[in-house]
Amino acid sequence: MKSSILIPFSEAGRQLADRLVALGFDADRLAGGDAIDTALLFERYRALVYIGALGICVRHIAPHLQNKKHDPAVINIDVNGRFVQPVAGGHVGGANELAQQLAHLLGATPVITTVSDTTQLWPLDLLPARYGWTMECSGRMTELMARFVNGEPTALLLEARDAGTLFLESDCPPHVTIYHDALRIPVDEVAVVLAVTPRVYDFGRKAVYYRPRMVHLGVGCQRDTPEVELIQVVTDALVAKGFSPLSVASVGTAMLKHDEPALHALAQQLGVPLVPIDETILAGYDTPSPSDRVQQVTGSPSVAEAAAMHLSGNVPAVTKQKLRAGEKHATLALAIDRDRERRGFVEIVGAGPGDPLLVTVRGKMLLQSADLILYAGSLVPVELTRYGKAGCTVRNSAAMDLHEQIATMKAFTDRGLLVVRLHTGDPCIYGAIQEQMAEMDRLGIPYRITPGVSSFQAAAAALQSQFTIPEEVQTIILTRGEGRTPVPEREQLRHLARSQSTMCIFLSATLAGEVQAQLLEHYPAHTPVAICHKLTWKEQQIWRCTLDALAHTIAQHQLTATTLIVVGKAIDNRSGLSKLYDANFKHLFRP
Repeated sequence: MKSSILIPFSEAGRQLADRLVALGFDADRLAGGDAIDTALLFERYRALVYIGALGICVRHIAPHLQNKKHDPAVINIDVNGRFVQPVAGGHVGGANELAQQLAHLLGATPVITTVSDTTQLWPLDLLPARYGWTMECSGRMTELMARFVNGEPTALLLEARDAGTLFLESDCPPHVTIYHDALRIPVDEVAVVLAVTPRVYDFGRKAVYYRPRMVHLGVGCQRDTPEVELIQVVTDALVAKGFSPLSVASVGTAMLKHDEPALHALAQQLGVPLVPIDETILAGYDTPSPSDRVQQVTGSPSVAEAAAMHLSGNVPAVTKQKLRAGEKHATLALAIDRDRERRGFVEIVGAGPGDPLLVTVRGKMLLQSADLILYAGSLVPVELTRYGKAGCTVRNSAAMDLHEQIATMKAFTDRGLLVVRLHTGDPCIYGAIQEQMAEMDRLGIPYRITPGVSSFQAAAAALQSQFTIPEEVQTIILTRGEGRTPVPEREQLRHLARSQSTMCIFLSATLAGEVQAQLLEHYPAHTPVAICHKLTWKEQQIWRCTLDALAHTIAQHQLTATTLIVVGKAIDNRSGLSKLYDANFKHLFRP
């Protein structure tokens, strides 16, 4: 099925269709009126974009509308390109989203009337496609959606952690209460239960279940195991252990069984890959239920448990289960994906240079979801912590040593809570996160890094400078002077200065005299310098000077901390033309 077709009814409409294609909208174009075969268009295209009067569009499509799950998206645009209106398939068909895209191309007004969009509430039926979940509903979906958009009490159960759950946590409507334990949900007191979970629960006819693919199966079986029987016993065993088959992410087995038809049929039925794993890899796992018999046959003391552990990076949630498929024997184990499991977790977040608006979107969402924000108070403005939700604990780590920081975070992760460790700029640049990660590795605390905007990028923006010059400067050096923290001889400023690149020098305001002396060995004395203090903070100040006045300028303003020194001819430069926008420079997008 093709993507989209533009259907104009007049010469003005055809001109608008041509304009949309010229602007980059990838679609077929059709000219005609009553002769249009609408039934054929419904079969061939995912989206029909009519250009003309809304009434004509409605008369064309009305006889062919059958089911919102299968009908294409239908959009109508007036011939002047002022209004873009979804007519059918707003949510499921994607008409609302497509209308927004077309409106942006035209500078038009999208006319969206779907309640969840106009009220800025979650589109419950679109969440699965957006986040890779599968949806199940224990009642009538339209009725549950109506209750939700009408603001009736709603429980949100989160037993996974991924981009979708992060979005739900950080953008939670006031009539929704978040739970992490199904037993705590007062089912009789809520109108709707939204459950993002791999587990099977019975919340009556008021639940929408979202199934993330986060369960990895390990399966072993005898040769020539019957396919239908294996599928049935594995499915039954999953449900009996409280897991939905819709949450299975992969099926793993020994390489010896890579061609077993029943295992391929099982994976195909579940809609996931079959992953054969070398027996030497499986043998390296310390499993709960090793078997001498399995060792003799496969060379590994475990297949099911070891495969589940290998695929998930986690210990088994269900240890080896012995199954019988017809006359054949099989084994099953499962483990939850370590990266998606709902448990204590540390997210190391780059706060950006200071301005709360310069934290990344993901960083802000994590701050809004965190149970503990541990921030580097000597460098990170406290305003960033105000993104925290009600009940979030905020701690300043400025006076803490490494042991105190780790102990503070562990107290929260041990309770299954989310910790945001908030570092200035981007954590990878002088962020001191390496020793924290080493301790978290030792203690088995899971963590991840969300990058941030560095102060050297904020400096380029504040100076309105591009730190590279075509054919003159193509390198940016991020470094520091040698203070209490030694710098290797090969990285001393006098050596780095040979390239006369744009140099961004961190943590060195108190070393200004030595910095100036080393740089002057290779940079000309008149080289431009920018001294940037508290970039993007309310107290931001920038002084421009030449390299031979660097130490005097810093001493004059008594600068000691939160200061970045930028050196190089790229500062304030406006000379040099790149090839990128040269009319004679041909590339993929401008042949």
